[in-house]
Amino acid sequence: MTAAPPVLSASTHVGPVTLLARDLPRLADFYTTLLGLGPLAQAADSVTLGAHGRPLLHLLARPDLPAPRPSRPGLYHTAFLLPTRADLGRWLAHAARLGLRLGTGDHLVSEAIYLTDPEGNGIEVYRDRPRSEWTWDNGLVRMDTLPVDVQGVLASAEGRPFKGAPAGTTVGHVHLKVGNAAEAARFYRRALGLNIVSHLPGASFLSWGGYHHHLGLNEWHSCGQGKPETPAAGLGGIEFVTPDLAPLRAHLAGLGLNVQDEDGALGFEDPWGHRVTVRLG
Repeated sequence: MTAAPPVLSASTHVGPVTLLARDLPRLADFYTTLLGLGPLAQAADSVTLGAHGRPLLHLLARPDLPAPRPSRPGLYHTAFLLPTRADLGRWLAHAARLGLRLGTGDHLVSEAIYLTDPEGNGIEVYRDRPRSEWTWDNGLVRMDTLPVDVQGVLASAEGRPFKGAPAGTTVGHVHLKVGNAAEAARFYRRALGLNIVSHLPGASFLSWGGYHHHLGLNEWHSCGQGKPETPAAGLGGIEFVTPDLAPLRAHLAGLGLNVQDEDGALGFEDPWGHRVTVRLG
């Protein structure tokens, strides 16, 4: 018997993240200054920011929306992946000069810097260690949160200045706040064929193709919460990009989800109201 095709290709990856902005000009200026992004498309009430032609953020003006409560399901952080440690070092020196409050985490598979934007949306900027240095055990990748060697990261830049997001900058992963991390992991594994690759208390991490994670899910601030009843600023949606939608289209048809199928993309909501789009690319 021929095996069924996987739900999504192992090359599926994260696309741009959509944020609903209370102050669009301020938020667009912040990401432009912080990450060296540029506008790829612009209208009176929206802007798409990216690097080297790759869209990374869609910002939509929603000035009448309230700020999200910390316990509301939504965005934990958008994680921007830089190609090398030297790139991270150059960016870190730049961020330090901006006077921003930064946190760090050495996750064994990566070195990460954390901060929030002016509207409270979480941001991670990170670089991956080579996959040959990752440790796997029974299908799970070993991750931790240890102090980053900040001086080593800065030294790797060799004194070269940050000149904007380097070629190859991507949204490496996105991390969501949900009401139940284990339930959310089951949902995404069933809906999108993601593999669960790591756990922490109250959190799950999933990926395609042996990556350390394309999607993080945690209940640290939102345990027990369901789908919000009213809209708020913050996360507008997440996107994944894949070379073939046909297996996913057939798969989703049997799951009972309300799926929108148009313009080379499939869209649905998860149980906590996160808008998910899988686009052909």
